[in-house]
Parts: sequence; C-alpha cells; structure tokens
Amino acid sequence: MMDDQSVVVIGGGPAGLTAAYELTKFGRHPLVLEKRDKVGGLAATENYKGFSFDLGGHRFFTKNEEVKKMWHEILPRGFLRRPRLSRIYYRGRFFHYPLKPFNVLRGLGLWQSILIALSYLRWQLLPHHREETFEQWVTNRFGRRLYRTFFKSYTEKVWGVPCSELRAEWAAQRIKDLSLKTVLLNMFVKPRRTIKSLIEEFDYPRLGPGMMWNAVKEEVGRRGGAVRLNCEVIRIHRAGTRIDSVVVSCNGREELIPTPHLISSMPITELVKKLVPQPPLEVVRAADRLTYRDFLIVCLVINQPDLFPDNWIYVHDPEIRVARIQNFKNWSPDMVPDPEKTSLGLEYFCAEGDALWTMADADLLELGRREVERIGLARSADVQDGCVVRVPKAYPVYDAEYQDCLTIIREFVDRLENVQTVGRNGLHRYNNQDHAMLTGMLAVRNLVLGQQNDLWSVNTDREYHEEMQSKAEVEARRAEEALGAALTRTFLKLDHVAFGTAAGIVTGALLLLATVALVLKGGKAVGPHLGLLVQYFPGYRVSVSGGVLGLFYGFVSGFLLGWGFAVLRNVTVLLSMAIIHRRAKLSFLRRLLEEL
Repeated sequence: MMDDQSVVVIGGGPAGLTAAYELTKFGRHPLVLEKRDKVGGLAATENYKGFSFDLGGHRFFTKNEEVKKMWHEILPRGFLRRPRLSRIYYRGRFFHYPLKPFNVLRGLGLWQSILIALSYLRWQLLPHHREETFEQWVTNRFGRRLYRTFFKSYTEKVWGVPCSELRAEWAAQRIKDLSLKTVLLNMFVKPRRTIKSLIEEFDYPRLGPGMMWNAVKEEVGRRGGAVRLNCEVIRIHRAGTRIDSVVVSCNGREELIPTPHLISSMPITELVKKLVPQPPLEVVRAADRLTYRDFLIVCLVINQPDLFPDNWIYVHDPEIRVARIQNFKNWSPDMVPDPEKTSLGLEYFCAEGDALWTMADADLLELGRREVERIGLARSADVQDGCVVRVPKAYPVYDAEYQDCLTIIREFVDRLENVQTVGRNGLHRYNNQDHAMLTGMLAVRNLVLGQQNDLWSVNTDREYHEEMQSKAEVEARRAEEALGAALTRTFLKLDHVAFGTAAGIVTGALLLLATVALVLKGGKAVGPHLGLLVQYFPGYRVSVSGGVLGLFYGFVSGFLLGWGFAVLRNVTVLLSMAIIHRRAKLSFLRRLLEEL
C-alpha cells in the first residue's frame, strides 16, 4: 500500500539504494524496484562456483565525508585496506601507474622520452585554444606524442569512437587535475592534494562491493522500506507534469503501483520512452540519439596460486582486444575460495548486439585464454574454467551529439514535478560510485527538506561537490567558470616548473647525444669546441663518462633557463593585465564623472 510518504525508487544500484537508505532516516517508506535478481547495478558482485568477481573493480575511495560515513555505518568491520598496484601494458612492456621515473625511461627508451618532452614543450607554447574533444584536452596537458602513446589506443578501445569525436567533458571529469606536470611531480615528491587517478591505497569490502549493497538492501527492509527484485518497470503513467503510477512486470505478472514521488536511476533514455502519454517527438528523438558503451567480463579460473601482484592491468596494446584485467585475489583473498587458484576478470568493451557481444561464451573463454598467454600473465593450459557476464548500458557515451540531446531531455524531465533522476544512467553522466551515491542523498534532501540541489552538477567541481549548492549558486559558479576559462585561454599561464623540467630534459639529452656522437666520430682532437663547456661545467669532458655528467649539467641549466623564461613571460602578461585593468578603471571613472 502506497501513501503520500511513500517513494518509488527505480533501480537497486548505488544511487537508488542510497536514496532508499536516506529516505528511511526521514521516516519515509521507499519501494525499490530492481529488474535483476540482485542489487548493486554495476557495483554488484557476481559469483561462479564460489569465485566472486567485481564488474569493473570498484575502489572505495571518496573525498566526500557523508559518503564515507555511510560506507562505515553499513559495514563497520567489513573493509580491507588495500595497497594499489596497477600497471600499463604497452608494446610488450609493463609500465607502473602511477609512473615511476626509471621504469618509464627503461620502457620507452631515452630517445622516445626526449621526443615526449619536446612534444610537451611544443604544446605548452602553442596549445589548442579550443578544447572541444578528448584529443585536444589531453594533448594540451601531455603533448601529442604522449597522447598517442598512452591515451589514444586505450581510449578508443574502451569507447569505440575516435578520440577526435569524444567530447572533452569526459576527460575533464574523469582525469581532471592530471597533467604531465602532476605525473612528474608524483614520481619524485608527495603531492599536497590527492588526485583520485593516482591514489595508492583504498578500502574494499572483504567480499566485494556487492557485500555493501546487499547490506544496504537488508537495512532498508529492516527500517520499513522494501526492495523487490526481478521487477522491471515497463510503463510510467503521467498526468501532465506529474507521474501518478508505474506498471511493473514481476515474474511475468503485471502490477500497477501508485507513485506519489519517483526517484529514478534507470537509463534516462528508457525513462523517456516508457512514459505514457509519450513526450514530445523531439524529446524521443533526442533519447534515440544518446548512446551507451556496453562491456562483458570474461572470468577465468586459473590453476596457479600467484600470477602477478597487480590489482589490475590496463592493456593499451591495440592488437590485443581486452582493455583491462582484474586480479580479484589481490583485491581480497576471500574472493577466491581455493588459495591454490587465481581468478582473473578480462574486460572487453563492445556494443550490445555486435560481433563481440554475440560471440558464444566458449569462444570468449578461448579468446581470454589466448590473450592472457600472449601478454605473459598466465599459461593457457592452466586455465581450467570460466564464465562470461554481459553488462548492457555500462557507460554513457560523450559523443559529438550527446550534450545537445541531453539538454533537450533534461529540459523536459526537469518539468516533471515529482520526478528526480539520479546515478550514472539516470543523469547520463560517467560518475563514480561515490558520485552516484551523492546524487541519491541530494535527491532525498530536495524531496524531504525542500532543498534545490542541482543533481546534474555533481562531480563538476574540484572536490566532488562537497558543498550542497542551490540552482542559483550553480548558475553563478558556471558563469564565473566560463569567464575564467575564457581569460585562461586568452592569457594562458606557463607552468614554470613543468616548462623548466621539459627544457631541462631536452637540454640534458641533447648535450648527452652531442657528446656521444663526437666520441663515436673520434679523430685526433675529439670535440675541441664542445670541450670548452668545461669552463662552465666543472669536470665535463667529451667522453662517455663526461656525457653522463653533461646530462646532469644540461638538465640543471635547461631547467633554470626554462623556469626563468616562464616566470618572465608570466610576469610580463601580469603587468600587461594590470595596465589594461588600470586603464579600464580610469576610463570608467572618467565616464562616471562626465555623467555627474
């Protein structure tokens, strides 16, 4: 029985279950409708013959204290503190991520490292003035050569579209605060601020993320709510701008449920298409144009106790189809029932209905066998069993059309008086688990406390939207950010540390190469002109050992010159801006006095 205090929540993933849990704190009676036979959504934990595996690998790390508090309310003693070890597989070599200096130099080679530094220097001096695509955004922060080396092949494997078509918003959201400068600094010094992509430790439930969401499900039921599994919403009835009921199919039987209030984490495209009567045609067409990236996970049971130390490995090699490999035993030993065995999760990104998606499970298992052996992680003969799980609509795609389409849909959905959409698919936004949870929390505050939190802006600011902002505040912040971005593009500031580092690497490498070239050339007098540098660089000689010393001297001198140039250039721009500002103030004052 539903009353005015009841709330229907569509979807039993992190966003929907968090909303239900928060509703029970205010004495409301949530009814959660989940179409699968388990809760957790993409954060569910699957099980095969006692082997547990995570759909994608969910680190429990957040900057939001309220999210963290809920995790530990639900599982006060259920978390393990895990060290993070992940690597990148590229052209037959493994690179630590976060990057380590000697590992990178050994893997890429000195010449390739020099070219990367030169490319970074070029794009710091002459960046793309418009950052509309993923390619432009990453190139401005890492240089084109590093973008092509580490970003392009992996990103296109994951998304299935060229990086020149993928929107910059995705990069700004997923790898914000990360640049070549921050990567280099993290290689040598401990950063003051934590960058989520580079964290070295995280929490993880002993039995996987599903342990968390099963516990939330039980707690919601204990507090008077209900979570119904195998219940798919097939129609959503509306009267004008209000939803009055939903029709669900539970085990083949249809049922109509009155709906005073609705919080939905189902894909927003499905929400629009299931409305009765149908929304305006332009809204339906916009929903048709929004796309998703699906993936499947091939779980292999391997008859070996230890394979490799990583939690996961990114596979950037374009000739290998798997994108990421999880080692579940290294997330938690309890994920594997037999300590003499190991289970791996191979993630393949695809589109629902394509050749990979429709491939037979036996063929996918064989593909997984071949690829782990080709990478060198395990022998094919040691793979004794496995299973396949397909995950539709896992990632909202940020293609060239998505922003315009989403704007049309959002304008319509925002007019529905008793509806809020939450979560990754409900907002068509590639949010992390903690962001999805936060949208559920804010939706409840909007409903119960009358707040006006903008759910669409979660995960758009620097600190994961730690402050609850009203719509007016959000609009003011957006205007301020737009003005700031325009000024930044016009008067681009050179990072003196990054610029100096790049200049130092290039100068030192050139001096080393010039010294070695002269040594190899030989002759009666080896490098008499270059040898004059001893007047400035004590101990330097045109010899192999002198070249190594020259590498150091070159780096130091190049760094100082680059650092000084960047500082001088920034000071010049600052002074120019100050003069322009003063002239503008005087002009304004003159006009004011004339009016008086």
